[in-house]
Amino acid sequence: MSRFSSWRHALSLTTPVMLGYVPLGIAFGVLCVQMGHAWWLAPLMSVAIYSGASQFLLLSLLAAGASLTEIGVAIFLLSARHLFYGLSLVSRFRGSGARKPYLVYALTDETYSLLSSRAETRDPAVAFRVSLLNQGWWLLGSLLGALAGSLLSFDSTGMEFALTALFIVLTLELMATVKRMAPFAIGLACGLGALLLLPQRHMLLAAIGAACLVLLLDYRRRAPRPVEQRP
Repeated sequence: MSRFSSWRHALSLTTPVMLGYVPLGIAFGVLCVQMGHAWWLAPLMSVAIYSGASQFLLLSLLAAGASLTEIGVAIFLLSARHLFYGLSLVSRFRGSGARKPYLVYALTDETYSLLSSRAETRDPAVAFRVSLLNQGWWLLGSLLGALAGSLLSFDSTGMEFALTALFIVLTLELMATVKRMAPFAIGLACGLGALLLLPQRHMLLAAIGAACLVLLLDYRRRAPRPVEQRP
């Protein structure tokens, strides 16, 4: 496969992410400018931070006058789910060479979904192209939004729904690939349980931890037991 064909294939893999990242990035860029920040701060954050939820949270914390400690703790807790993503891909990233630091850095929710559901992304070169294109879509959206926000004045209410729509599309694609409903039912049950029983600031981390624990127990239950060898 030629280099051009390889990039074209990676482009086709990241198209669903592009359809969500660009509109959501535009919403972030517009919001950043409307909150009084310079237009270049939005693309800079998309390069240096590259975490949609954390970037939106950072804008809110800056507006509230939060301290650096408060900002650091809040963003760490919000991004703690990436620890689970990284642990599940440690063995795959081991042979990626110089690409490894960027693959670890660029592991967003949507990129993880692609890397864990598509067999061809086991190739470090393909995984690198997918990760780079996904960040490129987010950077493009935030840049366009920042420029639009600095030149135009309009109401951006509702644009953040693009992230929810993107998660729905990726979940459906993952369900079609895995062809097993139990992991999704476990995730749904843990998410609803955390939503009903816990305060909002603890909900996400608790839901992820509970889902991982139940999935590990389910995996242990289904794993074939070693055959005992007679002397």
